[in-house]
Amino acid sequence: MKQVYFDYNATTPVHPEVARAIHPFLDEFFGNPSSLHWAGRKVRSHYEKARGLVAQIIHAAPEEIVFTGCGSESDNHAIKGAARSQRDRGNHLITTVVEHPAVLNSMRYLEESGFLVTYLPVDRYGRVEPDEVKSAIRPETVLISVMLANNETGAVSSLAEIGGIARERGVLLHSDMVQALGKVPIDVESLRVDLASFSGHKMSAPKGVGALYIRKGLEIENLIHGGGQEGGRRAGTENMPSIAGFGKACEIARRDFEERNHNIDSLRKKLLEGIMSDVEKVTLNGDPERRLPNTINLSFEGAEGESLVIALDLKGIALSSGAACASGAAHPSHVLAAMGIPEALCRSSVRFSLGPENTASEVDYALSVIPGAVKRLREMSPFGPK
Repeated sequence: MKQVYFDYNATTPVHPEVARAIHPFLDEFFGNPSSLHWAGRKVRSHYEKARGLVAQIIHAAPEEIVFTGCGSESDNHAIKGAARSQRDRGNHLITTVVEHPAVLNSMRYLEESGFLVTYLPVDRYGRVEPDEVKSAIRPETVLISVMLANNETGAVSSLAEIGGIARERGVLLHSDMVQALGKVPIDVESLRVDLASFSGHKMSAPKGVGALYIRKGLEIENLIHGGGQEGGRRAGTENMPSIAGFGKACEIARRDFEERNHNIDSLRKKLLEGIMSDVEKVTLNGDPERRLPNTINLSFEGAEGESLVIALDLKGIALSSGAACASGAAHPSHVLAAMGIPEALCRSSVRFSLGPENTASEVDYALSVIPGAVKRLREMSPFGPK
C-alpha cells in the first residue's frame, strides 16, 4: 500500500544531511561540551557553530540563542521568566485565544500566581487585529505573546505591526514561531520581538531540541535551575546530537528556502484545488492568502474529522484532525471555535500539512482517494449533506 505523509506540522522526518551531521556526536564526539579537557573541547566548537546557524536563520546574534528541550519549554521559559522578571513593573499579560497550549497553559499558571491575563479574540481568519492589542495595553502590562503562524490553520499574524506597538509602549513581546521557522522569512529585529520560541522537530531536525531567542540585554528568570550551562540561562547537560542536527537543519532551510517553499506551496495549491473541485461542501479554514505555504485546514460538512483521518489512514495517507498535542481530545479545536466556525464544522475539520519530501504523485494519489472516503462517511452519517 502506498504511504503518504501529510502531517509535517506534527513532526517531520529527519533530513538525510541532518542525520549525517548527528552521527559523529554519537561516537567520536562524545564529550560533554562543558568539560575543559580535550573531549569537551572537541565538542564545544561544534556546539557554538550550531548556535550560530540557528541565529543566522532568524537574523539574531549567536549570544541571543538559548538551546532548550523543545518548543513548549521555550514558550514556558519565555512567558514565565519574563512575567516574573517584570513583576515589579506590573502584573498584566496579553495573549490571544488561538495560541498553542504551551502558551495558554503558561498564562493560566501565572493567573494562579496573581497575574491578570487578557485573552484577545481573533477574526474569521484566526488573526488578532493589532488595534485590539493596542487597546488592551494598560499601564501595568508587562508582556504580550502572539504566535507568528498558527499550527492548525497556517494563518500568519501581523506580528511586525504588533511589535511596533509593543516597543512604543515599552511592553515585552514574545512570539511562538515554532511553525514558522523555515517556512516564512524571520527577522527578529524587523518583527521587534524580545523573545521567540522555536523547535527542531518541526523542521527536519530530531525531537528533543528547541531554542529560545532572548533579545540582547534582556534578563528573564530561569525556568530550569542547576548548573551553569547556556551562560547560566538554562541548566542541564547539552543534548549535543540534537543540537548539531538543529543547526544543520537551519543551515539547509536557509540554503534551500526559496526552492523548497515554492515546491511545497505548489503542491499545497494542487491538493487544495483538487479537493475543492472534486468534493462538494468543503470550507477552507483560515486566510486563503496570508498563510504558511504548507498548511491546509478544511471542514468537510457531514464527515466527522477523526473518522476521515482513520479512513484515509487505511489508504496509507497520514494527516490530522487538529494539532498533534490535542489528539484524542473530546472537545473541538479551540482555534476553529475562536474563529466563529460552528461546532459541527469544527468537528468535521482535518489538517493537511506538507513538507519537502512530498511529491506530485503523492498529491495525485490523495486526490484519487479523498472524494470516495468523504462520500462514504457522509452516506453513513445522519447529518451528511443532502
